[in-house]
Amino acid sequence: MTLIALLGAKALYLLYLWLASAIIGAYLSDRKGFGERPGLACGLLLNVIGVLIWLVWPAREHSMWKRVGPVGRRPPPGTD
Repeated sequence: MTLIALLGAKALYLLYLWLASAIIGAYLSDRKGFGERPGLACGLLLNVIGVLIWLVWPAREHSMWKRVGPVGRRPPPGTD
């Protein structure tokens, strides 16, 4: 019975990793100006590799990644 419990815990951690990679991929692709869907698809289908792809993918010219950076708040209205 302990073996099944350990297998269940590992599966839960892998599920969390899979979901976290989808969330991070969606965030990165939206921040780089491509919308959330491409990053969500990469995160769900390619797992951690999808996040690495979006880290090296170039950002669009007027994206939040270029204006504010990878993490940060939106600039106040009228300052663009």
